[in-house]
Amino acid sequence: MAKYLGAKCKLCRREGEKLMLKGERCYTGKCAIVKRPYPPGLHGPKGRARQSGYNLQLREKQKAKRLYNLLEKQFKLSFKRASKQKGDAGENLMKLLETRLDNVIYRLGLAASRAEARTLVNHGHFQINGKKVSIPSYNVKTGEIIKIKKSSQTSKRFANLSDRLKKMEIPGWLYWDAKKFSAKVLELPRQENFEAKINPQLIVEFYSR
Repeated sequence: MAKYLGAKCKLCRREGEKLMLKGERCYTGKCAIVKRPYPPGLHGPKGRARQSGYNLQLREKQKAKRLYNLLEKQFKLSFKRASKQKGDAGENLMKLLETRLDNVIYRLGLAASRAEARTLVNHGHFQINGKKVSIPSYNVKTGEIIKIKKSSQTSKRFANLSDRLKKMEIPGWLYWDAKKFSAKVLELPRQENFEAKINPQLIVEFYSR
């Protein structure tokens, strides 16, 4: 499967904010946004150019795509699905992105980044309603049970899990059962649960040109 192989820190610098692409490193002084808070390139710290309406829309689309760790084609397909559903296309898009299995694993605190969450899903560490699911783009549904596979519960990947989860703020639409190593989808995410950094209306305007 295709994936971005470039420097992740450059993506954050291009968008001018932390996209949490490198897990715990993003919380330290080593974060590129802290060390070099200006766009990548040879021009150095000259600040950011004034943005046009189109550029604002493009940057918002790029930010969402990079935040959720998707390629251009994957993101565009998600938008097409969202626009065919009833209701607001922007809200539908955010629901599709938030309910992706790799994102859910990240929001539960079972992975330090969405990229790591995608790897864990690809390697078959999780079950949904008792069946192994290794598709990161799988959209979870209300009432589904996501569980760490029994043979994976003692692996190094999930060592000190309880300590890590104490630092996490699990969104209200998900419930984590520490004793069973499982989570339940209580409901679909609402607008207040969406990633606060994203303005979905700008993305809708970008694709509506």
